[in-house]
Amino acid sequence: MEQTKDSNNGGYGANPPPYNPQDYGHSSYTGMSYQVGNGNVAVVSPPGNYDNMVQPEELTAAGGNQQYGHAPPDYSQGIEDSSFSDAAIRRGFIRKVYLTLMIQLLVTVGIICTFLYWYDLRRWTWENFWFTYSMMGVTIVLIVVLSCCDNIRRRVPLNFIALGLFTVAEGLMLGSVAVYFEAEAVLWAVGATALVSFALTLFAMQSKWDFTGANGSLWVFAWTIFSFAMLCAILRSQYLYILYACLGTLLFSLYLVFDTQLILGGKHRKYEVSPEEYVFAALNLYLDIVSLFLLLLQLIRLCR
Repeated sequence: MEQTKDSNNGGYGANPPPYNPQDYGHSSYTGMSYQVGNGNVAVVSPPGNYDNMVQPEELTAAGGNQQYGHAPPDYSQGIEDSSFSDAAIRRGFIRKVYLTLMIQLLVTVGIICTFLYWYDLRRWTWENFWFTYSMMGVTIVLIVVLSCCDNIRRRVPLNFIALGLFTVAEGLMLGSVAVYFEAEAVLWAVGATALVSFALTLFAMQSKWDFTGANGSLWVFAWTIFSFAMLCAILRSQYLYILYACLGTLLFSLYLVFDTQLILGGKHRKYEVSPEEYVFAALNLYLDIVSLFLLLLQLIRLCR
């Protein structure tokens, strides 16, 4: 064997054939012999067909260089889909929320009517004003428990027991507040609250305006109303009270639309409530409606 020396190849002989990555599948190779090093060692590659094991044509046509020629499962759709992707789950969740809310409102209206038309209870509430403040404290504690302890509001029957206690305590507090108003004004406030709540619920269901992304703006508006309420307590002006009641009614109307759209969800909503949070969703709607009732009751009394 003749020894070759190439300065560009580090002293080796002829180079092996270049590899063309575009030549996939079976190719014809005529063979090649070349010298290795400076000794009398030669490497001979016989002619024949060889397979390209890097990326065969059938795997390339299958959509990738997978081992078995099948594309991997697509998980992007499961990540992008919300928990409401199944319409049956969403309908069941909405039924649970509004059935729970209806029972809460019926119990609350019954307790308020008891305080209004039972004269002995009405007189006892006038003489024992501490009862209103004690019920207010109980409701605040139960709201904190239901809002912060997700293991309670998601576990049956603890969630229904806690929600039932809260509804009774809230009804007792509202009844003890209603005794300081005339029965006619209270009934007008109940009717106005029902009408406004129904209209806002229809608006939240039919409108494509998304309020679920306005949580920060509503929070700022709420703190502004709270600061304005402190100003009204200092100045003690009837006109400021009326303005405060109007602004508060607007605030909780927006919150009612916001919470309703969180419950309904859908493709036009930015955020939505998990189907496991039906007790928390009913609590939010109930608090919005109760706040509307108190503000409308105050507004009716001031305007009469």
